[in-house]
Amino acid sequence: MRQQIIVTIGREYGSGGHYIAQQLAARLGIRLYDRALIDGTVKASGYQQALVDKNDEKPVNIFLSRRVSGYSNSIEENVAEQVFSFLRGRAEAGESFVVVGRCSDSVLRHNPNALHFFILADKETKVERIVSLYHLSEKEALDKMLRADKKRRTYHNYYSDMKWGDSRGYDLCVNSGRLGIEQTIDVLLEYIRRFQENG
Repeated sequence: MRQQIIVTIGREYGSGGHYIAQQLAARLGIRLYDRALIDGTVKASGYQQALVDKNDEKPVNIFLSRRVSGYSNSIEENVAEQVFSFLRGRAEAGESFVVVGRCSDSVLRHNPNALHFFILADKETKVERIVSLYHLSEKEALDKMLRADKKRRTYHNYYSDMKWGDSRGYDLCVNSGRLGIEQTIDVLLEYIRRFQENG
């Protein structure tokens, strides 16, 4: 039985990935690292909250960034590296946790106790969920979804050698629109349980 379990969640916007991550962490009794991770760790490294909010999971502007002797002048890149370093440190310390996004599937790729999930859904299901959550029109919801996914894809693909959403980069890709959110959580919990038992 594995003593440590790490679950990374990649997600399409509107698929319920963040909620699924929250529920997995709660039911497993382990910590969730999401936006709160950024607030608590990167700010402690000396970055102002406004800069962190502006640059969290933001793609690097390759035309404005430069590297000299291994150091970058890009705030986005420095914020990302702070987060990656934090995740590696927590994993190496033996902590069990669930983490949402932030290239965690790539950052923790070689940890033998890590499972990597990607949550997706069909366009109609995602738009319906966004409309319901944020009280937007369907067009506004679709635009919001496309912008968010483009940002996530660009960010992930900049730092990872595996493409965002490519099934080869994950242990399991799940369409949450097929079973619904709650049954998707049940499926993932069973997968995690079996993984732990086989450790």
